[in-house]
Amino acid sequence: MMEIYKTYDMAQHLERIEKVEKGCWINLAAPTEEELNFLEHNLNILPNFLRDPLDEEEKPRIDVEDNQTLVIVDIPYVYEDEKNLKFETIPLGILIMDDFVITICNRELTLIDSFKSKKVKDFYTFKKTRFTLQLLFMIAKDFLRYLRHIDKKTDDLEKTLHKSMRNRELFKLLELEKSLVFFTTSLKSNDAVMEKLLRGKYIKLYEEDQDLLEDVLIENKQAIEMANIYSSILSSMMEAFSSVISNNLNMVMKFLTSVTIVMAIPTMIASFFGMNVPVPWQHNSYGFIYTLSLSFTTALIASLVLYRKGMF
Repeated sequence: MMEIYKTYDMAQHLERIEKVEKGCWINLAAPTEEELNFLEHNLNILPNFLRDPLDEEEKPRIDVEDNQTLVIVDIPYVYEDEKNLKFETIPLGILIMDDFVITICNRELTLIDSFKSKKVKDFYTFKKTRFTLQLLFMIAKDFLRYLRHIDKKTDDLEKTLHKSMRNRELFKLLELEKSLVFFTTSLKSNDAVMEKLLRGKYIKLYEEDQDLLEDVLIENKQAIEMANIYSSILSSMMEAFSSVISNNLNMVMKFLTSVTIVMAIPTMIASFFGMNVPVPWQHNSYGFIYTLSLSFTTALIASLVLYRKGMF
């Protein structure tokens, strides 16, 4: 899908237009091959600059060629799978040209909707550098928001695990840990891209945008620190619960072993008295009761001994 937007004045009056104009913003969300070919041939855009951001394995980087600057960063992407939220990252391309800016992604993003719905302050399509920095700032904010969501899900799973040691909750924790690894890797790669932008070599930095870029770097570094902290907490939690589960298994095995020992004593006594040889009380009318009493008494004594040793 291809959408074209433009602000015509300083009042942030954003309009959707049908044709490409100077100072416009072109948004490509899961574009078709026809749309890519149209932009490539009519606007003289390098083919790889349009298609590289659509590759989910593409890494954050900056490319400059023929007055075209491509900035690729990773952004958080959340979707539902089997009634569970999945947290991953996907590439977003920001193509900066002389007359317009193009955003390219293989998914429709709520991040872009914030700009389309005019929720971003001081957003103008003709201010290409500010627009790029605002995008990066919103991406860092999104990472922070989803990191807090992951932390909340971790707390909920911890409460559940206190009540029930099931594998399902442990698998969910493992999934969250994997998401944090994705986030940390992407945030560090984005940070390297932003550090390059700070030098002013790839895009023209204006004095009024310097503070915004510094804010972007601060937000991104804060997200990196949060991701590292949450990942460390989650790893420690996984190890702790694994130890608890192993300890619970040992306690169950110890209990079953004790029960087996106690049950083996009456069985052994009954076996002795069931032999085809002379035994005590064989002619006594209360012999059966005596044998049962002996069995239960020895089993009780064995139970008390094992209980004192902590086997029950």
